[in-house]
Amino acid sequence: MLRWIRQQLGFDPPHQSDTRTVYVANRFPQRGHYIPQRFADNRIISSKYTIWNFVPKNLFEQFRRIANFYFLIIFLVQLMIDTPTSPVTSGLPLFFVITVTAIKQGYEDWLRHKADNEVNGAPVFVVRSGSLVQTRSKNIRVGDIVRVAKDETFPADLVLLSSDRSEGTCHITTASLDGETNLKTHFSVAETAVCQSVSRLETLQAVVECQQPEADLYRFVGRITVTQHGEDVVRPLGPENLLLRGARLKNTKEIFGVAVYTGMESKMALNYKCKSQKRSAVEKSMNTFLIIYLVILLVEAVLSTILKYAWQAEDKWDEPFYNQKTDQEKNSSPILKFISDFLAFLVLYNFIIPISLYVTVEMQKFLGSFFIGWDLDLYHEESDQKAQVNTSDLNEELGQVEYVFTDKTGTLTENEMQFRECSINGIKYQEVNGKLVPEGRTDDSPDGSTPSLVGEELLFLKAVSLCHTVQISYDQPDCLSGAGDPFSHVNGFSANEMEYYAASPDEKALVEAAKRIGVTFTGIRGDTMEIKTLGKAEKYKLLHVLEFDANRRRMSVILESPSGGKVLFTKGAESAVLPFATSGEIEKTRIHVDEFALRGLRTLVVACRHFSPQEYIEVDKHLNSARTALQQREERLQQAFGYVEKNLRVLGATGVEDKLQDKVQETIESLRLAGIKVWVLTGDKHETAVSVSLSCGHFHRTMNVLELLQQRSDNECAEQLRRLARRIKEDHVIQHGLVVDGASLSLALREHEKLFMEVCKNCSAVLCCRMAPLQKAKVVRLLKSSPEKPITLAVGDGANDVSMIQEAHVGIGIMGKEGRQAVRNSDYAIARFRFLAKLLLVHGHFYYIRIATLVQYFFYKNVCFITPQFLYQFFCLFSQQTLYDSVYLTLYNICFTSLPILVYSLFEQLVHPHVLQTKPVLYRDISRNALLSFRTFLYWTALGFCHAFVFFFGSYTLMGEDTTLMGNGQILRANRQLMFGNWTFGTLVFTVMVITVTLKLALETHFWTWMNHFVTWGSIAFYFIFSLFYGGIIWPFLHTQDMYFVFVQLLSSGSAWFAIIIIVVTCLFPDVVKKVFYRHLRPTGTQKSQVEGAANGVGGGGGGVGQSSCQMSH
Repeated sequence: MLRWIRQQLGFDPPHQSDTRTVYVANRFPQRGHYIPQRFADNRIISSKYTIWNFVPKNLFEQFRRIANFYFLIIFLVQLMIDTPTSPVTSGLPLFFVITVTAIKQGYEDWLRHKADNEVNGAPVFVVRSGSLVQTRSKNIRVGDIVRVAKDETFPADLVLLSSDRSEGTCHITTASLDGETNLKTHFSVAETAVCQSVSRLETLQAVVECQQPEADLYRFVGRITVTQHGEDVVRPLGPENLLLRGARLKNTKEIFGVAVYTGMESKMALNYKCKSQKRSAVEKSMNTFLIIYLVILLVEAVLSTILKYAWQAEDKWDEPFYNQKTDQEKNSSPILKFISDFLAFLVLYNFIIPISLYVTVEMQKFLGSFFIGWDLDLYHEESDQKAQVNTSDLNEELGQVEYVFTDKTGTLTENEMQFRECSINGIKYQEVNGKLVPEGRTDDSPDGSTPSLVGEELLFLKAVSLCHTVQISYDQPDCLSGAGDPFSHVNGFSANEMEYYAASPDEKALVEAAKRIGVTFTGIRGDTMEIKTLGKAEKYKLLHVLEFDANRRRMSVILESPSGGKVLFTKGAESAVLPFATSGEIEKTRIHVDEFALRGLRTLVVACRHFSPQEYIEVDKHLNSARTALQQREERLQQAFGYVEKNLRVLGATGVEDKLQDKVQETIESLRLAGIKVWVLTGDKHETAVSVSLSCGHFHRTMNVLELLQQRSDNECAEQLRRLARRIKEDHVIQHGLVVDGASLSLALREHEKLFMEVCKNCSAVLCCRMAPLQKAKVVRLLKSSPEKPITLAVGDGANDVSMIQEAHVGIGIMGKEGRQAVRNSDYAIARFRFLAKLLLVHGHFYYIRIATLVQYFFYKNVCFITPQFLYQFFCLFSQQTLYDSVYLTLYNICFTSLPILVYSLFEQLVHPHVLQTKPVLYRDISRNALLSFRTFLYWTALGFCHAFVFFFGSYTLMGEDTTLMGNGQILRANRQLMFGNWTFGTLVFTVMVITVTLKLALETHFWTWMNHFVTWGSIAFYFIFSLFYGGIIWPFLHTQDMYFVFVQLLSSGSAWFAIIIIVVTCLFPDVVKKVFYRHLRPTGTQKSQVEGAANGVGGGGGGVGQSSCQMSH
């Protein structure tokens, strides 16, 4: 228990050492004093609450909201002192709000618990005491040997011990982790690969030492010590030996692995990213308005308290004959009395702060977000994917975007590569009908003849076919585990039944192209790679793979050729290969690479190096010592790779085309018309990126393209920036585009942020190339925090875009080929870039106008509600008498006025969706939070005060002289105050108010559905029916019957009906006049479109909800 408490307080971290020692099958050493390490169990917990902490934790989170906390304080004040209204009036709405939110959050968490229990209770097979035992996933302990069968997912992070293949390899897919659908090969060490049965595993004595858990999926450092015949054999372990929880076993019958990381310590669990809470601009405005209203409330309360004491300075008002003070009241401290009076006024006026605003906004966002998923225009038929909403908190932010940051590969392009041309030994070739033809020459050999490939061409194609991590899948995967000749399956099938899987689409395109030209990669078995050159099989022994990484930007393989020579093949970005080359056609290749890039092709350079036997012994030693290091393995591997990949001979280069997605050009154009600036951030070469930018319309041909490239020093960078700024000032007529590369960008951001931002803002399009993932996020952060504070949106499809997606105000994931990482971390996910236009221009527009009206209307109706209460104090000696009955106080926001605004905020459309899409300029009408500006807020608040004055004084003037109305059982007198009882007066004011605020919303509504009609007229009818029912019966559980028969009596008077009609018309008529005048004299773009739409018959009216949601989803 103490240990647990210390761990929770952070004094006793569970892992003291940097490494963990795992005894395979939990065979702990017998000799010596051994203290076992403690590891997490294998339960996955993605839920937030438990049964025990749900209530306190949820309440704590909810009361962190200003409005909830404020109402809690008011409720406590009502309980503690004698206040004019019952505690129920603020307690009930607060309870309602808290309960609704808690139910929503509890339900979401229950779903997470359900999913967790499903995962934790899944059946698994574990080797215990010499036999296979079935248990539940949550019972796996670190050190257990687990058996996983084909197509099952791994229940923990396992180190592979053996598989059903003699060489101990297996194929897996990691689609659920990083979305890559290709097969990856994982290996076991030779000493454990022979233990293919439970009985052999029982005799295995091995210890795994590895680093403590960390989140990086692609990093694992460890070693395994196997005791054989009394001797210890040490082997290195890396990411290729680790099977991650959540990955799936493919093309392999079964594997055995030892659990090294379990439960919340597995890499998958460590990658559960707690999303930082993003808040929309509307929510920030809402909080500002709340604070202003709090100030109004305090001013009213202080004013009333001061006036009360000013009034009571006269004795006849301080202690009238009919209301003598008690001894306690006479002796109480004046300061305490003042405070208690102030608090009483605070409670009386507290309804000016709308608590139900939060609930309505939550419901509006939650229900409104379904429209995006239902929209058929955002549905992609080929991949059968609809748009998805991961967070509904940012719907209205889609209508406020000023900058779009987009990735290039897979976002603007299809990420489907096609081999176009190559350069071999300084000569350019194209592929024509499956043959390599030098550029400029046509294919004149008759069809069907075997193409002849010369030495250099052949070596180049072999390099392409051997230097990769491509996997092959056959139509009958079970043949893979067939005994006998490892390549027997190749002969039994025609080549067409082979399908290549690759980690990168480029690799797949290159291997397929080589196959078409005549060098076919036919498979890898153990450490043997086989290719067929023009039908003749050749076997190469794979000695080392130098994996691709983002820093080196190249990958290599070391092979032993059939003749026994050792050769290294390397391929990578030209900037990562050419500097290390010493022979071959370096300059010609460099020129060809630039030419390919200018055509928008993705380029790779291929090189080789032949080792002498002595050189290879050195290389082997370097690589093995780096791979077995437990400390600083990455750094040592980088040094070893650098040692090997030098003195290269350039063989040639490849050019692969990545096709643009549909309608990218139109989408970028409509975003530009909407006033949104588009920045493309990519890791690609500058030439490739520029040519794609031109072809997708991001850069125009007429644009003046400025460059900030290959800057070496701070001063050079600053000078170049100043030059660019001058050029922009001089020719301000034409549009400018800017191209920056990663290296220059980091210099510009280090010292010259202001200058750089100034240049960027004056350019209509910016392209950043050669960007690292974190640099992308940095650029977004830089713009977010610039003085104008623009709203940013980031779009990407790969794991390298996640940091940018999380940094921007709104993050959008594209469901592409680079996996699900971006989609999981985004706020919204769409299948294609072209859907972005509809998402912003239509959905964003609608969500924003709906919520902007919702927020202001809420404040308006609460000002209307509470100002008469304030005015009434002037007529009742500031005695804190309430104007409305407490039931009305409680139900005003919950029942009488809540539904019309909720329905409005779900269905309102100012303009038809089609018009919004064809006229992107309309987006500018709502940009920069235009509808929630301080001016419009003041207008709504002033309107609320004016209407409240009309309600109060209108009722007072029209009804004060009416002698037909009895008060609350008062005797008929000439005294007008007695004539007209205070409850009757309050009810009249309340009735006028409910009708006026409901009709005011009806005036604001442009798009009428049957639901709008139902809730608008239904709310008014419900108020009348409820009041008749409430006042027509004596309710035994109410301690006062103030309202008995008041409403019936009110409605029986003709003058009351007359007053209601006159006051409502007086309030709303100026509104109608103002609208008409403004429309004719100063119409906005949106209003002009409404007029045009009405003329063309594309109106915003009529129809039902069915129609409205169909228009959402055409």
